Amino acid sequence: MRHLADLPNLDGKRVIIRCDFNVPLDGDRITDDGRIVASVPTIKYLVNQGAKVVVISHLGRPDGSPDPQYSLAPAAKRLGELLGQEVFFATDTVGSEATGAVKAMARGAVVVLENLRFNAGETSKDAGERETFAAKLAEYGDFFVSDGFGVVHRKQASVYELAKALPSAAGLLIEKEVDVLTRLTENPERPYAVVLGGSKVSDKLGVIDHLLPRVNKILVGGGMVFTFLAAQGHKVGSSLLEKDQIETCQNYLKRANELGVEVVLPTDIVVASKFGADAEVAVTPADAIEGSPFGATGLGLDIGPESAKRFASEIREAKTVFWNGPMGVFEIDKFAGGTRAVAQALTEVQGLSVVGGGDSAAAVRILGFNDDQFGHISTGGGASLEFLEGKSLPGLEVLA
Repeated sequence: MRHLADLPNLDGKRVIIRCDFNVPLDGDRITDDGRIVASVPTIKYLVNQGAKVVVISHLGRPDGSPDPQYSLAPAAKRLGELLGQEVFFATDTVGSEATGAVKAMARGAVVVLENLRFNAGETSKDAGERETFAAKLAEYGDFFVSDGFGVVHRKQASVYELAKALPSAAGLLIEKEVDVLTRLTENPERPYAVVLGGSKVSDKLGVIDHLLPRVNKILVGGGMVFTFLAAQGHKVGSSLLEKDQIETCQNYLKRANELGVEVVLPTDIVVASKFGADAEVAVTPADAIEGSPFGATGLGLDIGPESAKRFASEIREAKTVFWNGPMGVFEIDKFAGGTRAVAQALTEVQGLSVVGGGDSAAAVRILGFNDDQFGHISTGGGASLEFLEGKSLPGLEVLA
């Protein structure tokens, strides 16, 4: 990839930087600013070079027209606090206010434009429409820096076409993401353990396929574990189950055995009478979920304490760990034990520990952990998984 150092003198030049400010909001309050924090090093680099920095991003899915609930105004305010300087927010993207704001910029100034997805051309399936929108954006810059790793798997105007319209390079965040994820797929230090959770096996098929020959152990929790338990012939009550993936899980277990890869499944499960903070709970053996007091109506909502202890031990013994997906419904305290145990163990790894974005990144922050306790917290989510699946990512290809 082309890097920041490959760009010529930026002093006084306009640099458009594509960030990922797709942060969770409660009204206009940001509940997790991790993605904004991750953008700061590249923006500071550009400011220190004397560039005029034009920040663009999306937030949510406003379907191609303005929607106040998806405004980037809170993100712009938070960015200013993190940078320790004034950040001007333009209430449009390619309109008169954005044009005026960019024209008035001084060296080292930062402007944030309104949500890219308020313009239908950003996510259009028509390449011509995307190119037209990218051309309008390109009028605001002399150079383009791509630093929104969470969108590099999408062929969108601000990710793909804009990178072709201007001299472009990868930002520091994308450099770091690619470096860390490459270390997970090429000559990782061993033992190498992958921890997978989340709701569905079907969401993880590609990453399991690609990583299975490369790892020593795969630890499975979250809602997806019940399809694996069903693949072993166990009844799982009313727990989440993808019946159409049972045979797939059986094949994974068989293939793992042939490759000498250990698949670690929970030995106990926290079963609830219903979904909710006021549910009754019982810990049951993983192979006897319907033996709980709730019978066939019982819901498995977390791995049990015995399994959490086992998972933590396996993680601490590894030299490389990749974790994607919570072990249970961590938002409810009585079902957060497994996720908390996994997160704590990752902070104790004597090697590379990677939290794979999405719900896992949200979980570690909600549970009170700090980003610097882990080797790397990916901002990618779906992009991280597609990278680890070995897929081609258009937002990275265009920077080559």
